[in-house]
Amino acid sequence: MGVASALVFANLGAAYGTAKSGVGIASLGVIDSSKIFKSLIPIIMAGILGIYGVIVAVLLNQDAGKADQTPGGGYKILGAGLSCGLSSLASGLAIGVAGDAGVRAFAQSDGIFVGMILILIFGGYWTLWTYRCHPHQICLSDMAASCPKLNHLMKTI
Repeated sequence: MGVASALVFANLGAAYGTAKSGVGIASLGVIDSSKIFKSLIPIIMAGILGIYGVIVAVLLNQDAGKADQTPGGGYKILGAGLSCGLSSLASGLAIGVAGDAGVRAFAQSDGIFVGMILILIFGGYWTLWTYRCHPHQICLSDMAASCPKLNHLMKTI
């Protein structure tokens, strides 16, 4: 379930961000078609969310395929998949809304471009942090069982 959650929710976020930003780019194309290529950044950022989901699903699938899987390990995989997938869904919503509004504003004024890019980066930042933490936390918790110092460190985190 964790593997499927990471994959499905990440791709839902990517699809929404792509569709919503695409509507803004279509609107921009009517106003000023010379700015279309610079306005593809929100679509690229939304598409990356789907790639992140595939990467996490592969990492979690490797951990889920172990023969000696415990129920606690299964819940860790579920939690990691849900947190990564749902954070990607939220980032896809943020990138879609900010991308649509930012691209429409960029059609009117060139000065908003840097602000739009910053908003898009910070909209996707939390997804990057979640993808960085949870799969590695699963691997570290497996290693902590055999190393007392690492076990103590993991309890403090």
